[in-house]
Amino acid sequence: MMRAGTRRIIAGIFRDLDYKALGPVYCDEGGADFWRAHRGPAQRLGMNIAAVLRRKLRRGGRSLYVGAGVAELSALAMESLDLGRGVEAYNLRTAEVRVLKPACKSLPISWHAADATGASGCFDHLWMVSVLNDPEEFPELSALSYGRCDPTQFRPDKFAAQRRAVRALADRCLRKLSLPALVTTSIEEAVWIEQWCASRDQPCRIERRTYPTAIVGDPVCLMHLG
Repeated sequence: MMRAGTRRIIAGIFRDLDYKALGPVYCDEGGADFWRAHRGPAQRLGMNIAAVLRRKLRRGGRSLYVGAGVAELSALAMESLDLGRGVEAYNLRTAEVRVLKPACKSLPISWHAADATGASGCFDHLWMVSVLNDPEEFPELSALSYGRCDPTQFRPDKFAAQRRAVRALADRCLRKLSLPALVTTSIEEAVWIEQWCASRDQPCRIERRTYPTAIVGDPVCLMHLG
């Protein structure tokens, strides 16, 4: 269980976030309604996952968060405060980082509005949730992953290019892990991690239990590498 002080800090961060500024980042219209519906679940479900990671991660390690946003705040805070871990958070959406960075000013977290493949050093935990199947970055691949592919509109040439991009992104991030390591990802993205491990004869085990997320809705799973 997380420390009471950590829970208070997380609650304070969610209370003080600029949801008006976050509205356009997460939806084209109806930002106020969006956050009225998702703010509470994002905090509650994020703390649930953070409590699980607290039992799985070792003290003093390092974590790389790819595409870190509101949903990841609880886990980021828990790692840095409860476990004394180094945390590198990357997000390509500059507008979101502008909101999250000052909200987390009391936490020893390094925020970067940049590509996570540029992170330096080694990590024993990689958080990569709803990144490899992002519908904005990889529309054809995402449609196929979620079973929404329209055969009359599907573009195999675009899919092939997106698949190469996803494989390259996964490879550049996974290479930063010092094994044994933990990967937190979605069920839909786990296949890319498994493929990477298989290509290197690297042992990989997926825990059976999954955890719901509030914003994207992808079930999250934990994968043990090495």
